[in-house]
Amino acid sequence: MRAFVFPGQGSQAVGMGRELAAASAAARAVFQEVDDTLGQALFRLMTDGPEDALTLTANAQPAIMANAIATLRVLTHEGGVRLADKAAFVAGHSLGEYSALCAAESFDLPTTTLLLRMRGDAMQAAVPVGTGAMAVLLGLDFEAAAAVAADAAQGEICQAANDNGGGQVVISGHAAAVERAMELAKERGAKRALPLAVSAPFHCALMAPAAEVMSMALGEAKVQAPLVPLYANVTAAPVADPDTIRELLVRQVTGTVRWRESVEAMVAAGVTEFVEFGGKVLGPMIKRISPDATTRSVVTMADIEAVAKDL
Repeated sequence: MRAFVFPGQGSQAVGMGRELAAASAAARAVFQEVDDTLGQALFRLMTDGPEDALTLTANAQPAIMANAIATLRVLTHEGGVRLADKAAFVAGHSLGEYSALCAAESFDLPTTTLLLRMRGDAMQAAVPVGTGAMAVLLGLDFEAAAAVAADAAQGEICQAANDNGGGQVVISGHAAAVERAMELAKERGAKRALPLAVSAPFHCALMAPAAEVMSMALGEAKVQAPLVPLYANVTAAPVADPDTIRELLVRQVTGTVRWRESVEAMVAAGVTEFVEFGGKVLGPMIKRISPDATTRSVVTMADIEAVAKDL
């Protein structure tokens, strides 16, 4: 059994999509549709930079999605591989959940593009620059990291934001609280505690204003049942009902990305192979969580040809 998975923020890089667009009309059509929807030359930003503009949350989110969907579309149009025939489930890490839903035809491409632009803008606007921070704690399990965050809060916000598995937990909240948590984590046996270069404190209660924006946007968006169930970040369980998908995407803005539990649940459901589209980020995470799982990353035309042959 197989799952198609989609990476989140941080997987962007200048040059992304260039080779796909040069080789495939299907990829060019995706990038053109995203540009037309946004009224912006996002694809030029993806291929040529500058990197600081691509890294801005409002640009990175639709860019990462567009690259992943272009990869899948090329595999479908030129490799004859249909998601509904080859995958039992989809899943995505944070914004990757939107890519997964687009791939499974729960959202169309313009809807996904506009939702991610709104999500990026809303997350950036939710907290003044410098107020929040994120850090990765290495070498503590999720329960220990969550306890560190809670003990460091001291009346401020500090929460476990991403449970990435393999002793890697990202925390998020007020900058001073995250600083305290990094020190406390080292005292409690963390191998390392490193600040992340992010523009806002994602997946914590400070994102509540962004959750309100997304609640309104998702309430108006057309959502269909996905071709295959989505393993949702906030429940680590499969979902296919459109109204529940809306609700979980709103909760995801302030909630923990339960990636470790999602992978464990998919493996328990019988998934043995994970295929990542548009990045090489989730494969290593999945191998740390489930060493016996097979992982593949589909980024280049050569990757697409190899996967088309094997699937």
